[in-house]
Amino acid sequence: MAGSGGPLSRRGLRGREAELAELRTLVASVARSGSGALALLRGEAGIGKSTLLAEAVDLAENQGYSTGIGRADELHHLVPLSSLAGCLLDGARPLLSGDAFADLARRHDQRIRLVERLAGMIEAKAAETPVLIALDDVQWADPLSRFALRQLPGRLRSSPVLWLLTGRTGPAVAGEEILAAARNRLPVVRLHLGPLSADAIDRLADDTLGEDVDERTRTLLDGTGGNPFLAVELLRGLRTEGRTPNADTGTGTHARTGATSSTGTDAGTSTAPGTDARTTAELPEATSPFVPTGLVSGVRGRIETLGPDTLTLLRMGAVLGRRFAFLDAAALCERPPATLITALDEALRAGLLDEDGALLSFRHDLLRQAVYADIPTSARNALHRAAAHRLVASGHRPIDAASHVLRGAEPGDEEAVALLRRAADDVLPVTPGLAADLMTRALELVRPSDAARFDVGEQAIVCLIRAGRDREALTTCDGLLAAQPPLAVFGRLQATLGGALWSLDLAEELCRRAEAALAVGGTPPEVAARLSALRALALSRGRDLGVARAVGEEALAAAIATGDRAAHVQALSALGEIALNAGDGATALARFTALSVVDGAFRPEEAVAHQHVDRFDSAEESLRRAQTEAGSHRQAMLLWAQGQQHLGRGRLDDAEAHFETMEDLEDAVQTPVQQVNSRVIRAWIALLRGNRAGAGEQLVAARERLAVKPNPGNRAVVCFLEALLAGHDRDARSAVDALRRLQEIGPFMRWRLLRTWVGTAVRTALTAGDRALAEDLVAQATAHAERNPEVPTATGTAALVAGLAAGDVGLLQRSVSLLAAGPRPLVLAAARTDLGRALLAAGRTAEAVPVLAAAQDAFAAAGADAAAADVRRLLDGAGSGSGTDAEFRPGAGAGRTGAVRDRPAQGWGALTASERKVARLIAGGHTNRSAAEALVVSPHTVNTHLTSVFRKLTVRSRVQLAHVVLARGDAE
Repeated sequence: MAGSGGPLSRRGLRGREAELAELRTLVASVARSGSGALALLRGEAGIGKSTLLAEAVDLAENQGYSTGIGRADELHHLVPLSSLAGCLLDGARPLLSGDAFADLARRHDQRIRLVERLAGMIEAKAAETPVLIALDDVQWADPLSRFALRQLPGRLRSSPVLWLLTGRTGPAVAGEEILAAARNRLPVVRLHLGPLSADAIDRLADDTLGEDVDERTRTLLDGTGGNPFLAVELLRGLRTEGRTPNADTGTGTHARTGATSSTGTDAGTSTAPGTDARTTAELPEATSPFVPTGLVSGVRGRIETLGPDTLTLLRMGAVLGRRFAFLDAAALCERPPATLITALDEALRAGLLDEDGALLSFRHDLLRQAVYADIPTSARNALHRAAAHRLVASGHRPIDAASHVLRGAEPGDEEAVALLRRAADDVLPVTPGLAADLMTRALELVRPSDAARFDVGEQAIVCLIRAGRDREALTTCDGLLAAQPPLAVFGRLQATLGGALWSLDLAEELCRRAEAALAVGGTPPEVAARLSALRALALSRGRDLGVARAVGEEALAAAIATGDRAAHVQALSALGEIALNAGDGATALARFTALSVVDGAFRPEEAVAHQHVDRFDSAEESLRRAQTEAGSHRQAMLLWAQGQQHLGRGRLDDAEAHFETMEDLEDAVQTPVQQVNSRVIRAWIALLRGNRAGAGEQLVAARERLAVKPNPGNRAVVCFLEALLAGHDRDARSAVDALRRLQEIGPFMRWRLLRTWVGTAVRTALTAGDRALAEDLVAQATAHAERNPEVPTATGTAALVAGLAAGDVGLLQRSVSLLAAGPRPLVLAAARTDLGRALLAAGRTAEAVPVLAAAQDAFAAAGADAAAADVRRLLDGAGSGSGTDAEFRPGAGAGRTGAVRDRPAQGWGALTASERKVARLIAGGHTNRSAAEALVVSPHTVNTHLTSVFRKLTVRSRVQLAHVVLARGDAE
């Protein structure tokens, strides 16, 4: 038997010895190492991918794996998680029970948490035995399964999980985006299956017909182009007929034309629809499959010998998909099921259908496509409409019938539009891109004169915005407005579009549209409240925040009066944004606290507002509550708030881990909100550690993300980062130029960005001799302190920059005293460094030394080794009377002294405190999920830590990690 050292005798495995050997090695490697791997088998339709995949599953089961094998279906590829469901639920020993999967779908209806929960289940299974998850025909995988497959292999790389995918080749190779997501995270193997050699085809013939195959048969086999499926179909026909073909028989015609596509090319280059790797939400083509005409002719010849009922059953099955229910096919035949039993038996005996559990399935999808291609196009469309009606009538979800609607619906089909709208509602939480595509198609099906067009269009705009396709939402809305809707509809559409305009940074356009909709009248009160709130939000970007605040208060009152929750949320969000832009921390906190009461998903904003006023303990409580309350579409914002919490507390390692995790999550869901801000903070952390090259890489990444979303906030933070790096490199002129550009971007951007970093900006201005800029920055910090007199960071920072500008030691001492009452150790350490330097310059060395020593300790405790080394140089200089003119620049002293121990790049000593905690928990048998619960962080963050642990310890699996931890014993 193949896989046990014997000869390869299975059809489709002839000539695949090398590929099978590679898969055998991969299966053994994952079981032995305890770490994950991913393999993609690529090739044209019928080239033997499925057979090789089945052989690999057998190999894995023989080695004790728990296995799951699923197959994506062209006509069911819209149903969320349907492709992975087969991998997890089918088989003698399913990876998940049906109840567990149902609970997963019911309780975790948003894609981030759903994938997180799924990862935990598979991880727990892999702790018992190696796991193989195999998916055939990945090019037809549903959007949610594709999303999960981009996330899961990397998340589970430290567990013995082997992922095997097959995909057809085409202009875009199916599965490549999954491999790209896994790259640099776990071993990835690509196997391209080309045409079989002539020798392998000959052996297939010998297996089927015996060793006396004549030359004419071998000549006909040459025409299959090395495609084993076509060759086997030819041989099956010859064996069934029990005769050798001649040039005049139908079989001979089958053999000749079976190697030729409808375009006259070899079968080895023919493909079928869906061979391209679809994007997350791409809809199926509404055209007939592209299959070799010879195969169509051959299958036609075979089924024409069958009874008419059998032919009808096969055609109805082909319309329903590769796998279908007998009752559904009977309904399309308009026959009682009992009258089709004989037809079903004949189709099974003919080798065209197999029994696949409770369903029937075509033996190969090429057979289904060949039957389908032989149905006239007009009949196909009618049958798809009938199939959709049948599925819905028999209790299936709307999304189950959506593929049929998309293939068979015509403009004006109200039933199809209604079904697509219901399907879009169902899938919006997990696949917003798919929902947007379904609604875009629904809108196309509505006639321009249909009164329902505006309702359908409004739903399409909502879905497009949720999918992050704001430009499309704007275009769709303007198309609807061009049709001159009723005034009430006009206002509703403008209100619906508001979020897209804000995301596109079109604040002036948002204000103009909101004002226009309010001016024309006829808008329902609740919609008017939403429009007023959007107007207030847009005005928050202007210079007259008093007007913005008044508009926001009116909107809030209207929202409360109408009881409209959406207006209430929008008004509180606008008022919170206005307060932040005005620098009024207490009011911002009040607004965001009220907002989190109305909608718990905004708990992260409440936490950040607490941080702005130095209430980090309260922020911690908000974050704990947000961990369970925030929806998955808010997970990135939660990670941002947690990162800010760690940053403020001086926990640089944890902060960077959260920011990195947030970036990965935003990339996954394609919502780049905080990407630029995160890169700036990570660059600053790199400088504190002495990694100038790493900071430069973050600047490059920040500029790339700025190009994607060039709003004022992103432009401002990139300007600051440019100033920070130029100052570090002693390019004072460039640093000041960047700071001046920042000042011009917007009045509110300055203090929001420089709230805790204004000291760095003032030092830069003074170094460059630009006193005017320094005094302007001091005035801003002073005004901010006056607005927030109870916030130590605000009052202490104002005293600090005033002391720097005036060279006043007393003000610097006051700043240290004020900041010492606050919660930010790194801000305090920087202030102490400034004070210590001033004391040294004044000859007050005895007073300077303990101040500088405290600063060094704080930097060292935070992991800011280079900053600590800079302070160490000041202390060393104080002992000899030199070094009093040293300038504090984060990371400037990296590599100059060995007084402060640098963290090594590899080994246990390279791990951060959090990484060591994670390492010990995982080595102790915890899953990512249980470790996250123990550490009160997200599994995503644990995964980030674990990735770093594996890299630093050069281990690949949990088993290897456990050995490292065990070998250390009680060394610490």
